[in-house]
Amino acid sequence: MQEGTDNTKLKVQFFWPFKGKYWVIGLADDYSWAVVGHPNREYLWILARQPKMRDTTYRRILDRVSNKRFDTTKLRVTPHDCTEEY
Repeated sequence: MQEGTDNTKLKVQFFWPFKGKYWVIGLADDYSWAVVGHPNREYLWILARQPKMRDTTYRRILDRVSNKRFDTTKLRVTPHDCTEEY
């Protein structure tokens, strides 16, 4: 956590020398989803507690991050059932 950021900006180091900055840029009131991005706008993750997010919620999130100049065309939805092929 970076001091003075109210837990919205994190510095993460997985193992030396790889580290990154992760900013929480969106969060549901009930914590059912979160949006995490990098300040250079090259990386973006939409995280959810359930395997499937409602389409209206997903589209609303896409609108918000697009307004923050993230390229949403690079996003890929991860399948969460064992019957779908990758």
